Amino acid sequence: MEAVLDRFLRYVRLDTQSDESSTTYPSTAGQLALLRLLADELRSMGVPHVSMDEHGYVMARIPATAPTAAPPVGFIAHVDTSPDMRGAAVRPQVLERYDGGAIPLDGEGQYRLSPDEFPELQRYVGQTIITARGDTLLGADDKAGVAEIMCAAEQLAAHPERPHGEVCLAFTPDEEVGRGVDHFDVARFGAAFAYTVDGGALGELEYENFNAAAAKILVQGRSVHPGYAKGKLVNALHVAAELGALLPPAERPEHTEGYEGFFHLTHLEGGVEQATAQYIIRDHSRQRFGARKALVQRCADFLNAKYGAGAVRVELRDQYYNMREQVEPHFHVVELAMRAMEQAGVPPLVRPIRGGTDGSRLSYMGLPCPNIFAGGHNFHGRYEFIPLPSMEKAVAVLLNIVEMLHGGK
Repeated sequence: MEAVLDRFLRYVRLDTQSDESSTTYPSTAGQLALLRLLADELRSMGVPHVSMDEHGYVMARIPATAPTAAPPVGFIAHVDTSPDMRGAAVRPQVLERYDGGAIPLDGEGQYRLSPDEFPELQRYVGQTIITARGDTLLGADDKAGVAEIMCAAEQLAAHPERPHGEVCLAFTPDEEVGRGVDHFDVARFGAAFAYTVDGGALGELEYENFNAAAAKILVQGRSVHPGYAKGKLVNALHVAAELGALLPPAERPEHTEGYEGFFHLTHLEGGVEQATAQYIIRDHSRQRFGARKALVQRCADFLNAKYGAGAVRVELRDQYYNMREQVEPHFHVVELAMRAMEQAGVPPLVRPIRGGTDGSRLSYMGLPCPNIFAGGHNFHGRYEFIPLPSMEKAVAVLLNIVEMLHGGK
């Protein structure tokens, strides 16, 4: 059987960045290449029910090996990597027995993964750590989850003598651009409940996440020669900046943690005549989430009163909601994962996701779907790393979930 490290190293070398501007699904061809590879590998393991649909979703079912009342359980991971940093030509490097010092990522020493900036490294002294080489992200989000699910599937397929219930697997595209389950067929998937294997550090278990919205602020200015502009010119860039200044400065991502929500300016472009600002709005509380969206509109109304009707237009789009509302009525799903972690010697770290997963949307589609750690740190950037023992523990947790459902542990 292939080790989780070998699988992970193969998968991260494939360029699977998603593209928010694309009109295709999946958004990039590289994702399809990995999805086809996963389907082929599942078939080669002897998994009997493997399919890939017109949207690229790979689904598979490992049949029950013994009569059981256990409901079918699902495991899900996404194949795409973030557009935030280059994901092509990833060159993973494996550092055995990390000694606690700074890790040079590139040959010139320009980029260093140092415990001074990333103190969590100290947890992994003596362990094998995988990084990229400073010019790309690594892709542990979520190719670590992909590799872990594939390793668990291989072990289940290779040992039909182990009693267990039905196990459903799915690999999805475009999670990083918010479209991961746009065409996901929950009924076809077949699980009663599932877990995304898309979390961070060892032990993370999450069943609540942000409510999320995207806000596009369209500003219409008035361009006049600056030498004769008094009382006439309206600089769209300044108006966009003024709206940003009206939002609470302490409620930005760099000043918040835990359950605290935020307004995050992600993009600003334009000129004197027209400008566009894009924000993401996040909060765990549905009530505060609504208040945040209303505040953005009130700021726009204030600026329209100041600069003239139509100067500022707000386009708001809800993206996903807090899965807690859908998962709590099925809390045994969370408790099962906690027991599986404890059985693997991993203390569960139950905490809210300061983000979202495919599971948040799937939970509202009728599939309760908490999130389990995949093991990585510093996703979406050049300082991403993952300890090998965390990946191995994730595989053990998945197998424990399957066995515990059948009553084997």
